[in-house]
Amino acid sequence: MKTVGHETERVREMKPITTPTKQGLYDPAYEHDACGIGFIANIKGNISREIVKQGISMLCRLEHRGGQGSDPQTGDGAGIMVQVPHYFFQQTCNDLNIPETGNYGVGMLFLPQDKEERKWFERTFEAIVQEEEQTLLGWRDVPVDASQIGQAAKKSQPFIRQVFIEKSDKSMSEQAFERILYVIRKRAESEALKRQLITCYFAS
Repeated sequence: MKTVGHETERVREMKPITTPTKQGLYDPAYEHDACGIGFIANIKGNISREIVKQGISMLCRLEHRGGQGSDPQTGDGAGIMVQVPHYFFQQTCNDLNIPETGNYGVGMLFLPQDKEERKWFERTFEAIVQEEEQTLLGWRDVPVDASQIGQAAKKSQPFIRQVFIEKSDKSMSEQAFERILYVIRKRAESEALKRQLITCYFAS
């Protein structure tokens, strides 16, 4: 304690924050900083639109997650990650003949607004899928609402598409299929870099 004028001010000793010791499944070696994240799930594994709505509600409370610059309507970006919405795709992509869940993969791609560059990348991607002996079911344009984004964001706004790839061998394990999808992705990214096409990005 110390006296300031006629008032007595209590000064508390600052103690460093320490992590707990290693115990059970916990290991402090895996601790790391994180900012603005949340997790919502159904403990029984039930899939529902309500979980997505709760995720969006939580996202709206994380305004600080999107760092802002001189343009208050342009931030670093934030979003939600969900499971592959299988039933939604079956309803909205009838022309693609979506197979049963687990027999296909979905890629979310940010592509150039330039039509010729975009078509070049898509042809290159389709050739790689064929070389890896998988089946490309087709593409889907993702609906977007750009009315609320700032001018700075509009200058770099990508053309968003989804690509659907069916596994050629239904007996293939999920892990083996995931490896092939990873190879397809990395090969496509490599081809884009060779062409210096930096506006191609696999969001997932």
